[in-house]
Amino acid sequence: MNKQSLIVLILFVFAFIVLGMIYLKPPPPAIIIAPEVIFHTNFLDITNTMFTSWVVLTLLITSSFFIGRRFSVIPSGFVGGIEFVIGTFYDLVVSMAGEQNGRRFFWVVATIFFWIILNNYFALLPGNFHIGVTEAGHGDPQAVFHQATILGIDTAYIPLGADSVDYNNVIVPNGESNNFSGLLAPFFRSVNTDINTPLAIAIFSFIFVEYWGLSTLGFGYLKKFFSFQKILKGNPMGIIDVFVGFLELVSELSRMVSFTFRLFGNIFAGEVLLIMMGFLVPLLVINIFYGLELFVGFIQAFVFAMLTLVFAQTAVSHHDDGSH
Repeated sequence: MNKQSLIVLILFVFAFIVLGMIYLKPPPPAIIIAPEVIFHTNFLDITNTMFTSWVVLTLLITSSFFIGRRFSVIPSGFVGGIEFVIGTFYDLVVSMAGEQNGRRFFWVVATIFFWIILNNYFALLPGNFHIGVTEAGHGDPQAVFHQATILGIDTAYIPLGADSVDYNNVIVPNGESNNFSGLLAPFFRSVNTDINTPLAIAIFSFIFVEYWGLSTLGFGYLKKFFSFQKILKGNPMGIIDVFVGFLELVSELSRMVSFTFRLFGNIFAGEVLLIMMGFLVPLLVINIFYGLELFVGFIQAFVFAMLTLVFAQTAVSHHDDGSH
């Protein structure tokens, strides 16, 4: 690329950035940590993260059913690509845990990995932050968005170039009655931005790791947490084993906390980053951050799954006095 072409490209990119900031700038974002309620029933308030998880789960089950029926000895096309991904992940698990343990661990580790990554990537689809139901009465400057009824469901969307207004002094452009001022609770939101979901996955991981340890080593597995043999034999140095066991127990339990906040913190921070960049630089530049979130979404799913695998392999390994 010569110098003249490079200058033209830079000017083109700069023009798009200016165009987005002036004409396509969305209303100021509202950063809300807790998931928003989008549907009310007689016995349950359904949040957007809950609704999103149901949609992703339905897509996962449906696609698994149809893809599973098309598996063949010589895979090809899209099904071949899916089989390659699953096979590669299986080979990775077996290479780390061995054939026997790898087959035991694979279905749990793979479930964790694919569930997290699918939810992370679903949250990056267009429309996640712009279509939802209205929440009024917060009193802060919020967005003017249009209301519509689709398939009998009252919904709302933010039009391009919408300005912020104060709900206490509602502005209705052109006197149209289908405009509304308030907060927008989107129908779809990243499931992992709801701290309950990472916590549930962390508990799920913890339960299976402890189960594998107990089923492999029996009650001898608990010796690394509760080591009282030397104390019972009258050896005062056994207090060291008791203290080390207590530290092991605390470390085992704290793993659920670290798993939870690692996943929640990274995904929630990514969501805030995309919302803010979409407000500041709506065109072109935000694509860089979308690419970054694609990488982060994969890494967080991979790290969660691989740490579960590592801890599972550690749990089923024999621990004796000579191994410390």
